[in-house]
Amino acid sequence: MTDDHARNRFFAIQLVRLVGVAMVLAGLAVTQGALDLPQWVGGLLLVFGLFDVFFMPRVLAKRWKSPGA
Repeated sequence: MTDDHARNRFFAIQLVRLVGVAMVLAGLAVTQGALDLPQWVGGLLLVFGLFDVFFMPRVLAKRWKSPGA
């Protein structure tokens, strides 16, 4: 793997985390009534955002793991 591939994968993982944090914040805003959406939408945003923050980076890292590493 070249350094460019590694850098791009690192940035992809960080972007997934950042989107997850944004989803969590949006979910909190919905559940607190700051955004005019149903409560269940806020709950879904929270759950999917937390999944993105905590689990998706591990899934991507495992998928992109170099053979023999």
